[in-house]
Amino acid sequence: MAARCRPVNRLSRTTLSEARDGVTLPPPDGLSERTGIVHLGIGAFHRAHQAVFTEDAATAAQESGWGICGVTQRSAAVLEQLRPQDCLYAVLERGPHEPAVRVVGQVREVLFAAEDGELLRRRFADPATRVITLTVTEKGYRRSASGGLDLQDPVVRSDLSGGARSAVGQLVRGLQARAAESGAPVTVLSCDNLTDNGDVVQRLVADFCAALPSAEGDPLAAWIAENVAFPCSMVDRIVPATTEDDRATAAQLLGLNDAALVVAEPFRQWVIEDRFAAGRPAWERAGAEVVGDVAPYEQLKLRMLNGTHSMLAYLGALRGYETIAEAVADAELAEAAARLMREDVVPTLAPTPGLDVAAYGDEVLERFANPALRHRTTQVAMDGSQKLPLRLLGTVRDRLAAGETPHWATLAVAGWMVFVASARDPHGREIPVDDPLADRLREAAGEGKAPGALVDGLLGVTEVFGADLPAQTAFREELTAQVAELLAQTRAGQPATQS
Repeated sequence: MAARCRPVNRLSRTTLSEARDGVTLPPPDGLSERTGIVHLGIGAFHRAHQAVFTEDAATAAQESGWGICGVTQRSAAVLEQLRPQDCLYAVLERGPHEPAVRVVGQVREVLFAAEDGELLRRRFADPATRVITLTVTEKGYRRSASGGLDLQDPVVRSDLSGGARSAVGQLVRGLQARAAESGAPVTVLSCDNLTDNGDVVQRLVADFCAALPSAEGDPLAAWIAENVAFPCSMVDRIVPATTEDDRATAAQLLGLNDAALVVAEPFRQWVIEDRFAAGRPAWERAGAEVVGDVAPYEQLKLRMLNGTHSMLAYLGALRGYETIAEAVADAELAEAAARLMREDVVPTLAPTPGLDVAAYGDEVLERFANPALRHRTTQVAMDGSQKLPLRLLGTVRDRLAAGETPHWATLAVAGWMVFVASARDPHGREIPVDDPLADRLREAAGEGKAPGALVDGLLGVTEVFGADLPAQTAFREELTAQVAELLAQTRAGQPATQS
């Protein structure tokens, strides 16, 4: 597919009329041209998830005023993709049937926080902005081992001195400008995979305010407490990295080149706590669930879907599989994933009204098996130090507290440890550890040859395991045995798992 000739023109509002038949086009500009949402972290996931929900909600309700101002945190690459296209982009859906493409027009403006700080401050202060959303990943919140804001982080310290480089720093400085200029209420809605994500962001904002000089921080904290809502949410859609083949496929279907293309599975889910300070889009009209308590849905997704995703990523990478679909096609890995959900996760879950948990688990594996997505194991495996506590270690702790040894969840943790110590690609090249604690993890892993030393070293990383898990003898013994087997299988070139 990649060798096919591509169209000459690039997607934009001027060339949109050239889109081929069968392409779903955005609604008229009038529904999205006024900005009502500022989004921090405008990566592929937001563009394939919240922006699509918001556009569909605006269309269904025929309601304007919810255009999105996207903010890129780390580089100007997204600006270079979106600005020449008038912020239009396509979503290529890859599922069991033929791929389909739609063009999304809900994003109206893209800012680079490092260069557009004053304009971002004005967007925060504008009373027309009624919702601020975030997808900055787990590590983007810059939390300490205790879960609070890491006040020793150099970027956080710079922000406390007047900067706005971190996500929390941008958020607090933006709220500070809003309090000073309009005083209008606003909602901050985290869409990251964090337990109680709204409460987490609220605590981090409070930590930032408390670290400011009291004459500055105290009145700001009081204003935020009265005027800002922090609902929780749970998001779900698989959005793999876009490949050249994806771009070629989309160009053929669209009839235009799209430098900002994102790829996603057909499935999407969004569960949102109904706690807003200044109105919101009619997201329920687009299929979102607006509920009183997100926690049961959140725990279900983090432990069953995300935890299983991580297991398949680590064990799959150790077997040399490039994608999650290849990993779940391996009968042994598929059984391990199913048993992780059924035997370790399900007993820890609170009841979720109207949801068949067993059917949910089956659907998870079906989604992972979608060969059209090509979600890379190493992409899912990145940032493990941030993901393990949320996705797997809660299950481990709950099963240990119940007097049970979580065999399959421990296997997933063992897979992470061996991946950190010795993962190599199918060509035998070492896979670098892509993690905010990479240096610490490499030091803790040592040479990674002796199972006991590897386990002891990585269990000593308290930012991941805390002080409690290293003291759990049954967990340590099970972990050491599984690490030993995985190391032996990896060195022998045999399948890296156990039954």
